[in-house]
Amino acid sequence: MSEQPQFSIKIDQNRFLPEGGREVHAIVSVEATGVPASATPDTAQAAEVIIIDTSGSMSYPDTKLRSAVAAAQTAIDTIRDGVYFAVVSGANSATMVYPHMAALVRADARTRVEAKHAVGRLQAQGGTAIGSWLRLADELFDPHQAGIRHAILLTDGNNQHETVEELDAALARCSGRFVCDCRGVGTDWEVAELRKISSALLGSVDIVADPQDLVADFQAMTEAAMGKAVADVMLRVWTPQAARLRFVKQVMPSVQDLTAKRAAAGPQAGDYPIGAWGSESRDYHISVEVPPGEVGKELRAAWVKLVVPGPPGQEPRVLATGNVLAQWTDDEAASTRINARVAHYTGQAELAEVIQEGLQARKDGDLETATARLGRAVRLADEAGNEAITTLLRKVVDVVDPVTGTVRLKKNVDKADEMSLDTRSTKTVRTRRGEG
Repeated sequence: MSEQPQFSIKIDQNRFLPEGGREVHAIVSVEATGVPASATPDTAQAAEVIIIDTSGSMSYPDTKLRSAVAAAQTAIDTIRDGVYFAVVSGANSATMVYPHMAALVRADARTRVEAKHAVGRLQAQGGTAIGSWLRLADELFDPHQAGIRHAILLTDGNNQHETVEELDAALARCSGRFVCDCRGVGTDWEVAELRKISSALLGSVDIVADPQDLVADFQAMTEAAMGKAVADVMLRVWTPQAARLRFVKQVMPSVQDLTAKRAAAGPQAGDYPIGAWGSESRDYHISVEVPPGEVGKELRAAWVKLVVPGPPGQEPRVLATGNVLAQWTDDEAASTRINARVAHYTGQAELAEVIQEGLQARKDGDLETATARLGRAVRLADEAGNEAITTLLRKVVDVVDPVTGTVRLKKNVDKADEMSLDTRSTKTVRTRRGEG
């Protein structure tokens, strides 16, 4: 078995533009193969920080803290030998649970037992200041920037004991430094707040409505982190002079806009962080505005590379490359054909948007807008074959006709169902069989 995944890039697009056409769309599919997700080579440097909310609200009901403790202990058991790790308690400030000093320790039989004992003594008291939790995690990861860095953050409430500006400053400091998967337990936390954190730190966000489900969720997150073999992968996009890169979005397995994360990478090129990789595949939607060309002219609208940092003083290493093309034609049939995968993911990006808009309108009492947006969501989910989202939508609306998006808002909706729809609105599915 290879010690590192082998990366490849596949481009799906309709390269033909009408005379005067400027807008180019492409789906960039990135695949890494060669390392089983559960068997990352021991040579891969990795670090894991588990952050547990221990504010006073975690004791009501007491199953929350007990389940969080059990989940953290399971995660500790899942960390493979040799990985550096720590556990942090989060309240008004962040404190070390294990080890006692602000550092990471290597996982082995002894340190796992010690860590689980320390976690078992956690008590709930105090408030919630998530920015301070993230700053401590960043301090712990600082000596391990050459390896894979992953954190799990669990909370049950709002970030009440620090300002929005303090949290934003912490996110700015931590962005690009580690990946963080966020989980909200119960229903007394804000989806938008955790989504902001997970998006800034290239992680996932989800609700765990029943505390008893935390153990399985923590185990799955830790196993996924242990399956990573390459850290700090970047999508480098070059565009020609006078072209404008409109956006770069991850569209599979979830929608995440990377456009604002661009870092300059030489003339006409920018790097977009796509995190750590094991054996997996993800899809990205790139849109470029190019100067219009004459009929028959062909242009490289974008040159896409996968790169990882090289050794100190050396250039980044290129893992794979692909070209996004533009060709002007007077064949109307060719220029008006929409690539099926581009259309599919454009619809799913809109799906996430209209769900969040619809839920916000419902919360604001604007039932007309909520009905229209959630009806549109039902139609888009049906067209995409996104059955998971369709099931969640049916808990919020009564579907009269999925094809036309005709729905009625349910009067009584369980808050956990509403939050589940919100958190999972960005989760996408690949095109139906036969498309693309």
